[in-house]
Amino acid sequence: MTLLVQDEEDVLREHLLFHLDRGVDFVIVTDNDSRDGTADILEEFRRSGEIRVIHEPANDYAQRRWVTAMARMAAAEHSADWVINSDADEFWWPSDGDLKSVLARVRSRYTQVAVPRYNFVPVATTGGNPLSRMVVRERSSVNVFGKPLPPKICHRADPDVTVEQGNHIVRGGSTRRYPRPLPIEILHFPMRSFEQYRNRVVRGGQAYERNEEVPRAFGAHWRTLYERFKEGSLPEYWAEEVYDAGAIDRGVEEGRLVVDRRLADALPALVRRLNHQMAEERRSRPPA
Repeated sequence: MTLLVQDEEDVLREHLLFHLDRGVDFVIVTDNDSRDGTADILEEFRRSGEIRVIHEPANDYAQRRWVTAMARMAAAEHSADWVINSDADEFWWPSDGDLKSVLARVRSRYTQVAVPRYNFVPVATTGGNPLSRMVVRERSSVNVFGKPLPPKICHRADPDVTVEQGNHIVRGGSTRRYPRPLPIEILHFPMRSFEQYRNRVVRGGQAYERNEEVPRAFGAHWRTLYERFKEGSLPEYWAEEVYDAGAIDRGVEEGRLVVDRRLADALPALVRRLNHQMAEERRSRPPA
């Protein structure tokens, strides 16, 4: 798996634990100038040998270049079979087996798999772990322009691959996409708190403005939201998106929303694994 992160301390530990528990062998992470506790979390996992960390200080969000470099590294230096290019707010959920066993079913002539995403909606309650309180998702998700949320692509490892901006298109070599859906879904948590979301919009929007190698058609979602921030209307946009208990009940009754506790129910086991891992590390350290 490759992972590009920036200020993701609220979900990063759970993201790494979840995917390492669901069949991911190793994670290559690029940390793009995080200013919160992201680097400390990454160091915990780097010490355990489960991830490789690349520090990228550039402020132009050259996602295409950075993710492509990680994907090629996975093939050339880490003997990967399949590469999942993920964001920290995406949880690749295999409903049958683990990710490795599901992808092993894909016949060798196919090199790509498209995986659908479902947005979990922001809720009025605050505090605690956002993944524990966000248990309602959209039945069918759309982007800020009302168009269907595009799937993400995972691909067979290839040292010459190119991953386009957004991780929605992969080029290079054979690009034969598996024609049927696999039992994998992406549980997506983009709007976890207003502070987190505002930070993401501002840093992402500013980075796209500085990026001279990416056409303006790319990143339109974040460019649009950044314009809202500059106009002062981002709080209103957030308020329109947040669901209180009544709105959730109506959405479920109408079939637009689905209560989905899969990840929230899995979190306690992930935390127990982390506590056990940290205890083992403490026992293995030589006495001071």
